[in-house]
Amino acid sequence: MLHWAQAVVHTASPTRGAVVVREMMDGHRPAVWISDRYTAQQGHADEHQTCLAHLARDVAYVVEVSDDPVPWRLQLWLGSMFALAERVTELAASTLSAKRRTLDRQLGAILATSSRCDLTHDLQAKISRARDQLLVFLAYSGKAEPTNNGSERLLRPAVVQRKVTNGYRAMWAAEGEAAIRTVVDTAARITGSSPFGAILKTIGA
Repeated sequence: MLHWAQAVVHTASPTRGAVVVREMMDGHRPAVWISDRYTAQQGHADEHQTCLAHLARDVAYVVEVSDDPVPWRLQLWLGSMFALAERVTELAASTLSAKRRTLDRQLGAILATSSRCDLTHDLQAKISRARDQLLVFLAYSGKAEPTNNGSERLLRPAVVQRKVTNGYRAMWAAEGEAAIRTVVDTAARITGSSPFGAILKTIGA
């Protein structure tokens, strides 16, 4: 599923490969792209914002099973990121730039901390690989989020439908549902109502 300024577009495909995105975008290259670290989701925009919710989940797991202090420090760092994201539109560009430098410096110190915990090492390596994609949302105040939770929520009804029906037996069925969800979710976004409200307005018209 992809978001434009006034559209939410669903598409059906039997694969999760990068080819789906390329066909969907049809040559369009946005300024910023938000997704998890799945390889097929990389390289589709000028800049990439890694979903911090996925990293927070990984950090929380290590905090739970380990007594190492590094994951705990990472959890606090992510907490400050989420707190900043809630007020990002209230801050001046110069302030956000300064906070971005401070956060990056703090993260560098955490990643450079030695540890005897293998889980911590893996976590540090994973975050190091994504380091240049963690603070991108600060350069797009109000236009890019630090997570792809919005897309995940919009995808959930289609995922539930697929699971409770044991999958689609024909591609036309999946494509039909994608088309319906595209219309309904786009209408809801434009009118500011819920998907159900958008359906009622359509029927009423």
